[in-house]
Amino acid sequence: MGEAYKINHQLQLITAIKDNNSIALKEFYTSNYPKVEALILKNSGSQEHAKDVYQEAFISMWNNVRNELFTPQNDSALQGYLYQIAKNKWMDVLRSKRFKTTQSLTEERTLFLKQDDTIEEDTYDEKLNITMTAFKDLGQPCKDLLKTFYFEKKSLREIALHLNIEETSVRNKKYRCMEKLRAIVLASKS
Repeated sequence: MGEAYKINHQLQLITAIKDNNSIALKEFYTSNYPKVEALILKNSGSQEHAKDVYQEAFISMWNNVRNELFTPQNDSALQGYLYQIAKNKWMDVLRSKRFKTTQSLTEERTLFLKQDDTIEEDTYDEKLNITMTAFKDLGQPCKDLLKTFYFEKKSLREIALHLNIEETSVRNKKYRCMEKLRAIVLASKS
């Protein structure tokens, strides 16, 4: 009796989705989100990623149910189906070139600006002063490029469009500018 009730509940849920029952849709939406969010947070994603992917997955599931492209086979089939769609969408995001580029830029920004937790406040201030002094000795094009990337947080693509050059060229210029900055910092320490 319990198993038949659960499958019947799935069929009622399918009917509610087809009828656009807002109460049932909202309940289903909110009750299944935490599992998808946990999956994405454990796999290099943020809460924003989770919300976006979940919304897309939910809409896909909703469309497929309404168009009768999905029929539940067991008592948790619809939940599993939604989770699988979200998982596949997240895998697509992880494989995308854009995500990989964004992640590496975020990590690079973090490394550049991050304060080591073990460093005393005075040591951090001293390092910051040395870096800012070295920054003043950079040429203007390097200053502009690094300020735009690190402080205005513009992407390499946005900078390339603004300068009317290839994104690869911007990446190479940024790398060369960072090397110059490192060289000036190291020279000032000796």
